[in-house]
Amino acid sequence: MNSDIKNIKAKLTLYATENSGRKTGIGTGYRPNHVMEYLPNSNDFPTTYIGQIDFEKGRIYPGETENVKVIFLKHQNIEEILKKGRIWWIQEGARKIGEAEVIQILEE
Repeated sequence: MNSDIKNIKAKLTLYATENSGRKTGIGTGYRPNHVMEYLPNSNDFPTTYIGQIDFEKGRIYPGETENVKVIFLKHQNIEEILKKGRIWWIQEGARKIGEAEVIQILEE
């Protein structure tokens, strides 16, 4: 396995379309912005992380929750942040379209 990546299992929830979510589903290999924290009293975030979402099902649609595998590039402090139970947000640009929770750190 490549030591430049970090693999985790996560519970991914896509927000419903009426709650700022996408109008269409996503497919495996999707690479959104992964936001781990926001600045106080703001919707601004200090950084985003690079991660690919993979899953067995053909597509995940707005309003659905699925267990997925997320592959992150190791950069900045990603290893310090990714702990079991950690929740983060899935974004397209400045728009939150979902959230995820770490359920397992996979061995490298």
